[in-house]
Amino acid sequence: MSQKKAGKKYWVGFDLGGTKMMATVFNDRFKPLASDRVKTRAQGGARQVLSRLLDTIQGAVSQAHLKMSAISGIGVGCPGPLDLDRGVILTAPNLGWQNVPLKQTLGKTFGCAVTIANDVDAGLYGEYRFGAAQKARCALGVFPGTGLGGACVYEGRLFRGQRSSCMEIGHIPVQPGGRLCGCGQRGCLETVASRLAIASEAAMAAHRGEAPHLLDLAGTDVGAMKSGTLAKAIEAGDRGVEQIVRNAAQMLGTALAGVVNLLAPDVLVLGGGLVEAMPNLFLGEVRKAVEGKAMKIFTSELKIVVARLGDAATALGAAALAAADVAEKEESDS
Repeated sequence: MSQKKAGKKYWVGFDLGGTKMMATVFNDRFKPLASDRVKTRAQGGARQVLSRLLDTIQGAVSQAHLKMSAISGIGVGCPGPLDLDRGVILTAPNLGWQNVPLKQTLGKTFGCAVTIANDVDAGLYGEYRFGAAQKARCALGVFPGTGLGGACVYEGRLFRGQRSSCMEIGHIPVQPGGRLCGCGQRGCLETVASRLAIASEAAMAAHRGEAPHLLDLAGTDVGAMKSGTLAKAIEAGDRGVEQIVRNAAQMLGTALAGVVNLLAPDVLVLGGGLVEAMPNLFLGEVRKAVEGKAMKIFTSELKIVVARLGDAATALGAAALAAADVAEKEESDS
């Protein structure tokens, strides 16, 4: 009797964002059984990236001592704009992908149900099911990193558009005529509150001699100024870097005050690399800005918390989304 027929369910959660792609196999209680990860590189073209993705999933399943026939579903958290209904990644420049039918490809290759979600959506769903936003009626999540992603879970379901994910908080305009953003507009929140924006300001401070510890750690190379590096410079005494980060967190909190007025969430989850590296700084500045600028009726019972699941959130959330989709289909078919 196969593992699937015996009533056991196993799920694969896949995190396609960041510098590494990671596949994790979970049992029906979402306990991780095995993981496999490789660097996310666009070298070799889109087909090579897809081939590595398939190999990573197969590797994780093999490490869990399972056969692919035992897997009930695969959930994938993907960067970039998606067509959720068709399961197509419309564009992912860091992967060299455009109009990739990922859901169809995985379904045909592995013969199981597949769910595709935005990686930030998957991360917040993981926090809703297993982390900092459990039992929330409305959970808002914001994850400042290289970019600045947002997500919302409302009454157990991800808030989404007709065809695609939404909650692009990073592209709220906050500085008309400001810096050019990757989306093509100017003055988006992402241009002032993402790690890349902070690192750019910090590099100029280092060049001017205002951040000597950061200069020792990373020179003036923006690419070398990771979240942990910025945190180390602040701990070493670079007050200029600290003020740059505080200003960015304040801008983030000010923008989020408007989102709180729109959605009235009961939990606001802050995650991502910057928050993980400097949780107290970000939590304090965002909380101060939100509580000072949002309507009191919406902040009186609002909990602003740091994400708990770290790097595991996206894979775990993606697997849970796949399980929820399978359960909903089974219920509708019965």
